[in-house]
Amino acid sequence: MRLRLKSVLAATATCALAWAVPAAAQTTPTEVPAVTVKDVDPALWVVKDEDTTVYLFGSVHILKPGLGWFDDGVKTAFDSSDQLVLELVEPPAAEVQALFGKLAMDQQGKTLRSKMNDADRAVYEAAMGKLGIPAPAFDPFDPWAAAVTLSLVAMQKSGFDPNSGVEKQLTAAAKVSNKPIAGLETMEFQLGVFDTLPEAEQIAFLVESAKMIDDTSSMMDKMVDMWASAETESLGQLMNEGLTSRTLYDALLTKRNANWAKWISARMAKPGVTFIAVGAGHLAGPTSVQNLLPAYGLSATRVAY
Repeated sequence: MRLRLKSVLAATATCALAWAVPAAAQTTPTEVPAVTVKDVDPALWVVKDEDTTVYLFGSVHILKPGLGWFDDGVKTAFDSSDQLVLELVEPPAAEVQALFGKLAMDQQGKTLRSKMNDADRAVYEAAMGKLGIPAPAFDPFDPWAAAVTLSLVAMQKSGFDPNSGVEKQLTAAAKVSNKPIAGLETMEFQLGVFDTLPEAEQIAFLVESAKMIDDTSSMMDKMVDMWASAETESLGQLMNEGLTSRTLYDALLTKRNANWAKWISARMAKPGVTFIAVGAGHLAGPTSVQNLLPAYGLSATRVAY
């Protein structure tokens, strides 16, 4: 796999990845600088019939503080909605920890580094050293979990914060306004997408993530800029370039997008207004949710704001 994948994952893949990383692996800034808010206008779509409205908003699960996206058209659509729907509703911390232990840890006791050849192990250990993490720290992890954790730690060290992510902010706003929150998937399902990948593919994912550790911030900044300026075509192209593994592309995007298009079709049979936020990559590219809706006699229209 030739991967810009760790950036692609953070921008588009699963909320579970940003929330399930063990607390010990997360970083907390010792000093929080003053933040100047920059106004941005990510893409927003709407699907409508006589008595039902569904808004589709592409999210980024982990962002740097200071992006003012929750205003104007997005805020108007959110405020008018009866329900918030996310990829998943974040479970309690104890449940998250239990799921990570069940799905992200090697159940046979084989260490992570023993699964790699000498060359791959050297690349991985060098990346861990750059992040200041002891080489054995992720030895209990499955390769996919180590890859995701490695990348998220690198992003956090570059200033990205899960608490600034779209889902966190939308969830907080929904709770304040007593808006019901529902999930399209569960955390167990999302982590399972990675856990069921062949081990060789997981290791390739890990090694490529380790090789690109120095580029984490610049690549993620580029993707966030595309999202912030609603460059959906460019984002779709980047998705196609980054997810060169068809197995992973289908698991992360194609199959899930099809499930969500079907969910939206069922939702249109009920009156009301729903605001849906899913990873931005699901709303970009040839297999986007919008491109799958015509099969159900539906169409999504960009909201101008």
